[in-house]
Amino acid sequence: MSNHAHSAPAPLGGSLVTSLTKTMALLILIAGAVLVVRLVLGIGSVTNVNDGYTWGIWVVYDVMVGSAFACGGYSVALLVYIFNKGEYHPLVRPALLGSLFGYTLAGVSVIIDLGRYWNTWHIFTPGWAQINSVMFEVATCISLYVVVMWIEFSPVFMEKFNKDELRKKLGRWMFLFIALGALLPSMHQSSLGSMLIVLGTQLNPLWQSLLIPVFYLLTAISVGYAIVIFESTVSAIGFKRPFELGILAKLSKVMWGVILVYLVVRVADLVVRGAVGEAFKPNIMALMFWIEMAFFVVPAVLLAKASNRRRPDKLFLSAACMMTGTFLLRINSYLVGYETGDGWNYFPSLAEMGLTIGIIAIEILGYVVLVRLLPVLPKHEAAVK
Repeated sequence: MSNHAHSAPAPLGGSLVTSLTKTMALLILIAGAVLVVRLVLGIGSVTNVNDGYTWGIWVVYDVMVGSAFACGGYSVALLVYIFNKGEYHPLVRPALLGSLFGYTLAGVSVIIDLGRYWNTWHIFTPGWAQINSVMFEVATCISLYVVVMWIEFSPVFMEKFNKDELRKKLGRWMFLFIALGALLPSMHQSSLGSMLIVLGTQLNPLWQSLLIPVFYLLTAISVGYAIVIFESTVSAIGFKRPFELGILAKLSKVMWGVILVYLVVRVADLVVRGAVGEAFKPNIMALMFWIEMAFFVVPAVLLAKASNRRRPDKLFLSAACMMTGTFLLRINSYLVGYETGDGWNYFPSLAEMGLTIGIIAIEILGYVVLVRLLPVLPKHEAAVK
């Protein structure tokens, strides 16, 4: 482990105007133009969604995938605060920052995707709320979790602006928000899978299972660790910081264990339900299933070898594969494996892709700006100035 692993967090400093930030800003402007057209002329003016496929890439990526990719803070918090593994504490703030952007933008994306977005307030109004709906549970849990994460991250702002007294007062209650931060994602990540059960036979048997909430929860936890490894690697290269090999090697072992549990449960479920035959049919769904599974198997094999967990390139490859597998599980179950009936098809429009890329750009730009301005990453003398 680097000697700086447990240093106090400090702003990186450095210029905010770089080729990366300018590129991200341009992508955000393009997404903003698409958003204006969508809000003024309606969702049909910029998307290819239809009566057969009412959930396009905005919901599936920005919410189902995006919220999973935002589970770094949740996954690390489970280790640090629930399982009392304080050695991972240096990873909490950067992981929480990534989660903060991911979940906040996922919540905003849902509003954008609603046909009548001006009725969003109905979700939180007792007279309108559908308390027996899985989507209601997802909406309220994600909304509450966004608020919880901003509160959990607020001490970073308080440190920056020397609000020590306020930070101490909040600290007395932080245990409550940490507990909610562990509970709420466990609820809504599994519920994202529960929504698929409602689709019944419209969803291919390769993904239609009563255990799909478990699949979604397990992959959310494991991809949370993958995101932390991925972000740490990119930060080490981009900000010329030391690669925290010791702590990430230990984290990768935890990720490996969760992946193994997922693969065992996933395959056993297919066998018990008699759905294995679907994987050998000559169609696009079987092909996508095998590709999806391959991206889970690769990190399971790589990380099984202890020496690979000490190699930055193997760690990065494992994290990237885990992220791709999680992405494909959600894309396959919500779009590829979903058949609403003859005559319906869906492929995202350029405008849909533009807004989705813009959301990713906001996350990257926000992360770069905040780590340069706020005490998020552990202090290191070699950080870019």
